[in-house]
Amino acid sequence: MTLIIAGLLVLLVLLYLALGMKVVRQGYQYTIERFGKFTAVAQPGLTFIIPLFDQIGRKINMMEQVLDIPGQEIITKDNAMVAVDGVVFFQVLDAAKAAYEVSDLYLAIMQLTTTNLRTVMGSMDLDELLSKRDEINGRLLAVIDNATESWGVKVTRVELKDIRPPADIVNAMTRQMKAEREKRATILESEAARQNEINRAEGLKQAQILEAEGRREAAFRDAEARERSAEAEATATKVVSDAIAGGSVQAINYFIAQKYVEAIGLFATSPNAKTILFPVEATQLMGTLGGIGELAKEAFRDGPTPPPVMPPRPRGPFEGGGAQ
Repeated sequence: MTLIIAGLLVLLVLLYLALGMKVVRQGYQYTIERFGKFTAVAQPGLTFIIPLFDQIGRKINMMEQVLDIPGQEIITKDNAMVAVDGVVFFQVLDAAKAAYEVSDLYLAIMQLTTTNLRTVMGSMDLDELLSKRDEINGRLLAVIDNATESWGVKVTRVELKDIRPPADIVNAMTRQMKAEREKRATILESEAARQNEINRAEGLKQAQILEAEGRREAAFRDAEARERSAEAEATATKVVSDAIAGGSVQAINYFIAQKYVEAIGLFATSPNAKTILFPVEATQLMGTLGGIGELAKEAFRDGPTPPPVMPPRPRGPFEGGGAQ
């Protein structure tokens, strides 16, 4: 009988210990309540509680979770009706607060997100909603995270999945986009034409500048050539003048003969006449040539002897001042 009682006592102790052992799964935390009052939080692993006095209250998921926000009809600031849906990423940091500070954590986060979604997007125009999605996400995240801090929850991200304007607004936006693109295309074409005209004008300007510089250079070279020719002429005239001043008659004869020969050459090359009539005094021409010979003798006195000048021939019967 004693053994039976001892065996029953051992069995009761083992059963009591078995009822007091609780296994907490990884990623979860359990709240422990004693007579309905929160006393501690059980961490992942094996936990012992006092049976009949303690019990497991709430099983809190400590991993990051995703809450789907159903589609909402929202009226924007410019009275456009849009349908919006999104997702919220959150993580419980304090199991006790998440269990006892809010009745239904998931429903509370969903309702809070929906309300603030209407508030934030209702204060913006449709164009802002479509172009500033990141700004909307940031504003929602700041508001919701601040509100859920007292629940022991950290909202890590809020994302809008889709923004759906009405069909007529979408068509109007499509036409507007097409008009904007056509406008930009027209502007680009006009800019290209304008740049083309500018380039042509610049090219013409450069060509005119280069042509003017060429004319200036040519005029400068012509002037320089005339200047040098005039200097040479002046030098020759000065030499002749010096010779005349020194009493050299041959210099006078040479100068006159040179001009005389040049004049005859001009008469001969004139295109306005086929027959040229001019008086020729043979004796004077021979005398002039004789003066040239004397001048050459003086110039080449130390050099080779120039050929002798032929004496003037007698005048013929038809050379006494006639025409040739």
